[in-house]
Amino acid sequence: MKQFVETWKEKARQIKVEVYALYLAYRDPRVPLYGRIFTACVVAYAFSPIDLIPDFIPIIGYLDDLILIPLGIKIALSMVPKEVMEESREKARELLGTGKPVNWVAGMMIILIWISLATYAINLFTDGK
Repeated sequence: MKQFVETWKEKARQIKVEVYALYLAYRDPRVPLYGRIFTACVVAYAFSPIDLIPDFIPIIGYLDDLILIPLGIKIALSMVPKEVMEESREKARELLGTGKPVNWVAGMMIILIWISLATYAINLFTDGK
């Protein structure tokens, strides 16, 4: 069991480095525009202090952490040139000692999505009355 936990901790550290490297890479002019936009969205969501699916919801609450973020990283990595990612990974490892950046703008966007969905649901169930 201890080996299992250590393996997952190592995977979490790798994901943290990859997200931070993507954060550094998406600003590089060698990355195509579509890659910058998608990568910026993945990084913003990963650094957001608020999840699209809150963690307190049983099982699916961790779905974004276990599936959506790694999938977004994988897709973003395919859009960023390899040399840019190698340079960004080196910088990320050096800079990660300062802690994980938090993206409050992305957090606010997620709050707005939740408020919009709640407003829509209220209007739907009350027939707009």
